[in-house]
Formats: sequence, C-alpha cells, structure tokens
Amino acid sequence: MEDKQPSLKEALHMSLWAQTLTPVQMARVEAETYEVFVPKGGFVCRKGVAVESWLGVLSGIVKINNFSPAGKSVTFTGVPAGSWFGEGTVLKNEPRRYDVMALRDSRIAHMPVSTFNWLLETSLPFTRFLLMQLNERLGQFIGLVENDRLLDPDTRVARCLASLFNSHLYPGIERLVQISQEEVGLLSGASRQRANQALQLLERQGLLRVDYGGIRILDLEGLRNFEA
Repeated sequence: MEDKQPSLKEALHMSLWAQTLTPVQMARVEAETYEVFVPKGGFVCRKGVAVESWLGVLSGIVKINNFSPAGKSVTFTGVPAGSWFGEGTVLKNEPRRYDVMALRDSRIAHMPVSTFNWLLETSLPFTRFLLMQLNERLGQFIGLVENDRLLDPDTRVARCLASLFNSHLYPGIERLVQISQEEVGLLSGASRQRANQALQLLERQGLLRVDYGGIRILDLEGLRNFEA
C-alpha cells in the first residue's frame, strides 16, 4: 500500500518557507496556490514560456533539463517531493530557460507570481529563505558543472545521489530515496545500464543498498567523498 500523500494545504504548511508566515500571509497562500497533476514523461513547464508561478513538488520527482539543437538532452538536477524551485526566473521576470519534466507521476504546486511577490514585500523571513535558496542552488550547480566535466560515471552517480540530500533545497528527502535506476541514469547523465553498474559498485563499497522501490543510503558522507 502506498503512503498517503499530503493534501495541498498540508504540504504548504510543511514547507520550510511557510514556518514563519503570519496567519494572514498563510491564508492568502492557501487561497491562491493551486495544484496540477503531471503524468510521468509530461512537461511541468517548457523552455521559453512566460513564468506565471513559483513551483513546488508535492509528490513524485521532476528533472530540470534542456535539449540541444541536435536533440541531445542535458539534465541539470532532479527535484524531489517537498522542494520548491524556479525562484530565479520569477525574480528576473523572464521566460523560463529550461524544461521541467516529470520522471514519475507528480503533483505540482503553483504559487502565482503575484502571491510570490507579495510575500517578498511583506515577509522578511520569506526573503531570507529565498536568499539561502539561491545561495544553495548556486553551490549545487557549481558542483554539477565540476562533476560533469571532471568525474567518471561511477563518481557522478555517487555525487548525484548525495546532492539530493540538501536540507534547505530538498527538506523532505529520506535515507530511502524512492528513485529508480533509470531515473538515476537520467539525473547523472549515464545510461540505465551504466548507472546500474555504478550502483552495484557503490553497494559493494557499503555506501548504499538497492532496495525494492528505491535506494537506501547507508553512508552519505562516503557518497559525497567517493572517487572511483
């Protein structure tokens, strides 16, 4: 039996940025934020489209990626349930520069831009949260560029899994990551077969265990520091 998923209201209240909102602010967020279901393989949003909302993953997992003119897909990161993203595009008020696709059936929260901007104007803690969010995101992407250019596939898979454990960006993640080997490959830029080989190596090293329904992390620091 699948775990009961939180309602939109419950998920909003569990979000880190919501912890310091006043009752009035939270009431407006609840009234104006809405939910959209995106099936596996579907687009959460498309590159070049005008931004209309700040996005949160209520359930499922999505990937942020782009396609080259030749059709090659480049994945920047995965975003698991409990996480919010896209604040940079909202702040710059520009069309999205990337696609976001659902790696599995996902429920997506949409906070309208008008609500987001109102929180910026009325909540100093919300503004501080966004500063931390942007700083953490910058560090994450610097690491991703380094991993892509310098590391072998085994190490990329290890760092990819470790990157999901960021208490600010991904507060809902647990040691049993509900992610498939195919999804690991998509997020780390490796084929499913190559990702499977890397996971077997990491399992032999005692860093993780491939369980039914996901991957159980046994040694997070070991994953972060792993080098093949």
